[in-house]
Amino acid sequence: MIGAYTAGAIGAIVAAVLMDLVIVRTRLLRTRLFWASYAIVVFFQLIVNGILTGLGIVQYDPEVILGVRLAYAPIEDLGFGFGLVTLTLVMWTRSGRTAAQRATEETR
Repeated sequence: MIGAYTAGAIGAIVAAVLMDLVIVRTRLLRTRLFWASYAIVVFFQLIVNGILTGLGIVQYDPEVILGVRLAYAPIEDLGFGFGLVTLTLVMWTRSGRTAAQRATEETR
């Protein structure tokens, strides 16, 4: 059975992918720039997660995670991080396009 934390991480991933590719259609996930930027984010996420969990500052209930860890942190943290970063960039990109569209319409 999937724990609550795992289910939340999966939900974050699914929500981010749907927002990007289906709902908002920014299609950031199809760009090399996104994945290059995300690699940098993951690098630092693993460092911070490793420190926080390795020192015992943050602890996880083994009943709600898969048990797979990367740099001491549960793999689910990468799912939440992906969802957070992707949803933020999708909405940022959309709001930038909307502002540009308004500016274009105002100059007509």
